[in-house]
Amino acid sequence: MRIANLKGRLVVVVGETAVDVAEASGGRFAADPQAVFAEWDAFRGWAAGLDAAQGAPFAVEDLGAPVPRPSQVFAIGINYAEHAAEAGYPPESAPVTFTKFASCLAGPVCDVELPSDTVDWEVEAVVAISREAYRVRREDAWDHVAGITLGQDLSERTAQLAGAKPQFSLAKSHANFGPTGPWLVTPDAFDDPADLAISCSLAGETVQSARTSSMIYDIPELVVRLSRVCRLFPGDLVFTGTPPGVGNARTPKRFVRPGEVLVSELEGVGSITQRFVAAGGAS
Repeated sequence: MRIANLKGRLVVVVGETAVDVAEASGGRFAADPQAVFAEWDAFRGWAAGLDAAQGAPFAVEDLGAPVPRPSQVFAIGINYAEHAAEAGYPPESAPVTFTKFASCLAGPVCDVELPSDTVDWEVEAVVAISREAYRVRREDAWDHVAGITLGQDLSERTAQLAGAKPQFSLAKSHANFGPTGPWLVTPDAFDDPADLAISCSLAGETVQSARTSSMIYDIPELVVRLSRVCRLFPGDLVFTGTPPGVGNARTPKRFVRPGEVLVSELEGVGSITQRFVAAGGAS
């Protein structure tokens, strides 16, 4: 099942159409895309009976972030061994955890204003939590996952890495630095939700390409480890880490330029597209 945010309203995407949940359910479920996570099990059971005839065509450009207002956003760094190596971390390095502030979240198609000339890309699989999770056992972890979407952890590297006290969270939370989408896909819709092809291209050049099965900590392990410390709430997001190929690790370094387009893809989910503009909005 694919769940999306169409002009601020919760929809289920069936085939090429979008079924408005509030209308189709007669108000049983709210139109607010964030509200559905509080009634996830009931919603899943109801939505299983939807068909394309109940929906209407839509434009991907009208989609917003599928999870627009999570109470918590967890972001994982250094979660692919090859990315750890290119970033200069030892291969046994434990992934690090930070946040992207929710105000940076955006939909699948958007413009991104460049705050500097050192903005980098990081394609990631992003997980939404389905129910409260605290001290979850690994064998129960997938039961706490509502679905998987695609995201970019865009990063302003100068602020992120400057000085003795770098600013990971602020440097990764400029406006539209967390595009996600195009929709949230439930785990049962994948042949294997733990092994998905993930990639992104900048200005037509493939810059990252890997499989999510190469994560150091897979999705169940991330749920286990995060829930050992924090209580996870329905609708929380987890950016699961990026594979190798980021611009800051290249020789010479390569960063996004005004006018360039970044296209990211995740198997079984789809693609998102960001166009970059200079400060002030000029291409």
